[in-house]
Amino acid sequence: MAEPLLTFTDRGIHCPAGGFHIDPWRPVDRALITHGHADHARPGHRAYLATEAAAPVMRHRLGDIALDTIRYGETRRIGAVEVSFHPAGHVPGSAQIRIAHRGEVWVVSGDYKIDADGFSEPFEPVRCHAFISECTFGLPVFRWDPQDDVMAAIHRWWATCAAAGKTAVLGAYALGKAQRILAHLDPAQGPILTHGAVEGTNRILRAQGLSLPPTTQVTAEITAKTHPGALVLATPSALGTPWMKRFGPAETGFASGWMRMRGVRRRRGADRGFVMSDHADWTGLNTAIAATGAERIFVTHGYTSVFRKWLEDQGYDAQIVETEFEGESIDAPDPEPEGAAP
Repeated sequence: MAEPLLTFTDRGIHCPAGGFHIDPWRPVDRALITHGHADHARPGHRAYLATEAAAPVMRHRLGDIALDTIRYGETRRIGAVEVSFHPAGHVPGSAQIRIAHRGEVWVVSGDYKIDADGFSEPFEPVRCHAFISECTFGLPVFRWDPQDDVMAAIHRWWATCAAAGKTAVLGAYALGKAQRILAHLDPAQGPILTHGAVEGTNRILRAQGLSLPPTTQVTAEITAKTHPGALVLATPSALGTPWMKRFGPAETGFASGWMRMRGVRRRRGADRGFVMSDHADWTGLNTAIAATGAERIFVTHGYTSVFRKWLEDQGYDAQIVETEFEGESIDAPDPEPEGAAP
């Protein structure tokens, strides 16, 4: 019996015919990386391959690594297989990885969302025989509202806070979510301040040519008095810490898919929750899987048991893959670029 095109090891997803791993969580000789979040792009590999757009963040996080880049849609032969990277819609530079060998095609999704956000490269479905899909939000309760509605709610909250003499502090992951929100904020409404980790990512993405409105990084000199009526984009881990004291009376918000569950908002101690995720919701997962045409589906990180059962009921050959990916975890550390000063 022929060896599967991809296998699942204690180091990560492995392609024996290509001699590489995809998003491995332990050091390997050759790592193909779907995107720059810390649970997918880890230190210690001998050689890396990622999209051109993902490379700057990876270099910022991981330092002087042996990193080669590839364009979306470019086909490259590695060992005995052909590999190409395709937009995943998750964050700028994120990719699904297609592996083809002797007429058989597998796709590793990485993290993805199918709704275009006007900032990241839009998701592109890739036909395959086997699809390895995240299912962070693999329950029917998780269905996202239109982005325009969420942004309108954020602007209304910001205006209400300003009218009450309060600073609006919004928690959002420093790579992807914060910039997605920022790209759709109206700077005419008031000053936009940023946590150092958010601003560090802003600088990287601006240098790549991505358009973002003006921001001011929070320093020791910046307070609610120096910037009245401001909206602060902070990392989730900064909420509720002494860093917040400089903003005087403040309200906190949190942008996450988990805000669909009211109990999670209470756990995070946020005054307002905004349902926004860079991962596919229930509808997105099912739409993406159907678009691949795959009969074999491997689900990872999320509601894997429930989602696997659902897929089996729909006629798929569905299996669970155990990985160390975290997705948009409720309590995990922010999956953001490291080394940025607060």
